[in-house]
Amino acid sequence: MSDDATTLEHTAEGDLPAAIVKRDDGVYFDAEATAVSCVAAVGQIFLGGAYFAGLDYAVFTRMLYNCGPELPAGLAGKPLLRFADSIEPFHTVRRALYKTVKIIAGEAEYYFEPVFFEIPDLPPQPARLKFDEFVADMWGKGIRFGIDAPAVRDVIVSGRLARIIVARRLNAVPGRDATIVEVSRNIHRSNAPRETPDGKLDLQTFQNRFPQVKPNVKLLRKVPRTPGVRGFELSGAVLEPAVPRDIELTSVAGAGTVIENLRDGEYLVSAVEGFLSVEPGSKRISIGPKIISREGVSARTTGNLQLTGEYEEFGDVQDQRSVDGGNITIHGNVFGNISSRGGDIVLGRNLMGGTAINAEGAIRVKGVASGAVLQTKRGEVALARAESCIISGTRVVIGEASNCEIMADEVIIKVAEGCAIAARKIEIIHAGPRKQSEMLLYTLVPDVTKFDRKIAELLPKVSQAQRDAEQRKAEMDAITGQPEVRNYLNLATRVRKREVILTTEQEPLFHKMATAVGPSLRAVAKISLAIKAAQAQQEQAREEVSQVEREKSALMNGSRCTVHMLTGDVLARTMSFVPDGPPPYDRPPKELKAKVRGADAGMTKIFSGHVGPINWTLSGDS
Repeated sequence: MSDDATTLEHTAEGDLPAAIVKRDDGVYFDAEATAVSCVAAVGQIFLGGAYFAGLDYAVFTRMLYNCGPELPAGLAGKPLLRFADSIEPFHTVRRALYKTVKIIAGEAEYYFEPVFFEIPDLPPQPARLKFDEFVADMWGKGIRFGIDAPAVRDVIVSGRLARIIVARRLNAVPGRDATIVEVSRNIHRSNAPRETPDGKLDLQTFQNRFPQVKPNVKLLRKVPRTPGVRGFELSGAVLEPAVPRDIELTSVAGAGTVIENLRDGEYLVSAVEGFLSVEPGSKRISIGPKIISREGVSARTTGNLQLTGEYEEFGDVQDQRSVDGGNITIHGNVFGNISSRGGDIVLGRNLMGGTAINAEGAIRVKGVASGAVLQTKRGEVALARAESCIISGTRVVIGEASNCEIMADEVIIKVAEGCAIAARKIEIIHAGPRKQSEMLLYTLVPDVTKFDRKIAELLPKVSQAQRDAEQRKAEMDAITGQPEVRNYLNLATRVRKREVILTTEQEPLFHKMATAVGPSLRAVAKISLAIKAAQAQQEQAREEVSQVEREKSALMNGSRCTVHMLTGDVLARTMSFVPDGPPPYDRPPKELKAKVRGADAGMTKIFSGHVGPINWTLSGDS
């Protein structure tokens, strides 16, 4: 008995793999069988010398590799899936009709040509190939996946000569990495020119360079990773796609944000109201009251800035660019203009040719200020070194200053050369000229004319009250000097002190004396009250004069000028100011420079020379 006959006999007896069911109406796959068991079952049939007649290659491939077209609607959900008409023997004579196949770079090439049966002692007999046998033959030659069934069937049916690709490898389809996408327009910057109230466009200013968000706003959404689709080699070996990369929202969640898992996905949500910033390196999104920038201020990056919150810049502020806000910190160099409504202006490096103006707060420059203007109406200006600058503020503290114009309430400098300085309190360690620039010092002294005028108005009141008291005293002395009045008053005093005891006969006489001098006594009492009123007015006027004198003295005692060592000629003078007016240093830069470099009438020279020290104090007694 031949091998083919044995195979057919086993098949007829139902000796089939568990994954395959043979019935009178066809051959089926068990729908619950795994792909691996189906591949093993098919291999057992093919390698056993049989093939599937009437093969539905699409269902065949779907069950073996779970790829290709979906099962027909009529088969889905059924326990058995029909994929062939029958199992037939693949006779050796027929197997010899199929030639070798060439496999190159995942493709199998086959040359179709006329085929013949080789029968001994007879001429070759024409034969035709069958697609079902072709699948079985390819399986034995290692091609178990990817046969182009329509192309192969077409060539076989037409019987034409053709060299075609009969099978192809299915490359794995890569999956999609998890991504994070923006879901809020509020986090987008707008670099379009800002529109002014009159409808014009400000080409120097962007519309929204630093986005601001409200609480509970969805900012980002995580798009989960999508797995890839596996591929197959011609041999049926699985080609697994690379595992897509995952990403977590925690990697971008910074301060002021929270992660929420909602019905439609995972979101990064704002927890507070504030300005949005991206931390360098970590790329975390943070929300806070401070605006943080790392790109610098220029026409290319931000344009001019008009800000509502605190601002921190790690880049440079370029020439002709302006930053207007509050509590401004610049870590780079500043060549433009910084203006603050309040809080501090802190410059981490240099201020070169620009301006730093603060309405209320300190200005601190850790590097050098050169050719710049630094002014605060109320606050301290502190610099390491200043060159050719105009500086004003409540208090100015400088390490080294050269060719500067400075005005403040108090100025403290280690080394000053060629500067013009005006202040209530001046303290300098070393001072002297620099090249053609004089070293000028002006001690601000208050204009006390108002106090002198007030004192002059009060002194006549003191004198008038004194004269009134003296006049009333003379009138009272004239009345009490009358004999009958003087005698009664002396007797009344002695009776009150019990130095004299009146008898019963004397008492009527004493009362008669009192009646006689009664009008004079009432006049004395009235004059006494007038004297006390005049004395009170005099005392009040004297106290008012003393109070004005104390205020004048206290105001004058606040002016002093101290220079410990001179390095050349220094000229020191007084400069008056109006105490009740605006601060003397609250002036435009040009006016301030002219004020300290000029000489006004009424200035008093307090020192001139090159030998020090200078130690001058304005006293309220002077």
